[in-house]
Amino acid sequence: MKYWLFKSEPDVFSIDDLRARPQQTEPWDGVRNYQARNFMRDEMKVGDLGLFYHSNCADVGVVGVVEIVKEAHPDPTAFDEKSPYYDPKSSPDMPRWMMVAVKWKASFQRTVSLAELKQEAQLKDMRLVQRGNRLSVMPVTQAEFSHICKMAQRNL
Repeated sequence: MKYWLFKSEPDVFSIDDLRARPQQTEPWDGVRNYQARNFMRDEMKVGDLGLFYHSNCADVGVVGVVEIVKEAHPDPTAFDEKSPYYDPKSSPDMPRWMMVAVKWKASFQRTVSLAELKQEAQLKDMRLVQRGNRLSVMPVTQAEFSHICKMAQRNL
């Protein structure tokens, strides 16, 4: 099993939106970064777990856990001219962009803030806290995943 972090702006799609979906499942579409796409296409497997991260908001941080329930397949938003994720260089015959499907597993009682994550010595090597790392999908280690889940249970 591998572990991941998925970033989403909560005003676009939040963990509460995921939890409200039928079967609490949603395709993770719209990824338009090759490295993030490659993680989804080449490494994500059904059963992998991910941290759900709210970005670009007042309360930035990890808010819950998701599970990969469908492996990489073409992202149809790339073929839809009306979609903000449309890519004229991508076609159903030669898809450029992929997506996985995620399922809500848990919402944290509180947000584990980016500031908190940066203060944890055990997370100093985590990609998320490194300068310039802006990927919307990235791997995390099992130790990082477990530590953040424990942090979510702390009272501040």
